[in-house]
Amino acid sequence: MPNAEDQSERKFIERLARRDERAFNELVELYEARVFRLLLRMLGRRDEAEDMAQEVFVQIFKAITTFRGDSKLSTWIYRVSVNLCKNRMKYLARRHTEGEDELEPVAERATLDEAKGVTFGDVAQPDRLLEGYQLERAVQLCIAELEPDFREVLILRDLEDLSYEELSEITGLPEGTVKSRLHRARGMLKLSVERKMGEKIS
Repeated sequence: MPNAEDQSERKFIERLARRDERAFNELVELYEARVFRLLLRMLGRRDEAEDMAQEVFVQIFKAITTFRGDSKLSTWIYRVSVNLCKNRMKYLARRHTEGEDELEPVAERATLDEAKGVTFGDVAQPDRLLEGYQLERAVQLCIAELEPDFREVLILRDLEDLSYEELSEITGLPEGTVKSRLHRARGMLKLSVERKMGEKIS
């Protein structure tokens, strides 16, 4: 028997399918921050993420009647976001507009207390603070350099904290494949960060 949360979501989806403007505004309020954060992490560019976020909600509004409720609404929204984002990344790659200099500075991406164990209490230790900043920046750049299929699972699992089941639903891949791809993505990221940090230090 469906629980209260499932019933509430089903009613909300029905309102969206009826093109209820208030429901759509509620949807945007609920998900715009999460969608924008995902797009920013995937694309690494604030201007592109802002444009894509608008496109995501337009597509969700258009396609909501095709949503059958086989997954959670949030999972479906992530899937729409990821698919549109990957298409945009292919377009940007063809136009050669991606590059390290276009990535957002770390201050736009995370607060200092999120930066790899560095907290505001460390401000008295500028060397450690700078090291944390450099590491966070290196991680950001290295994530942006991963191939989209690897970047996608890494961001969804390690940064968005989604379950393997949700990753499987979003990517359309078996859980075993998702885990294997995530393992490879983490390995590539680790090597890339070590190489980049080594170059910075030397």
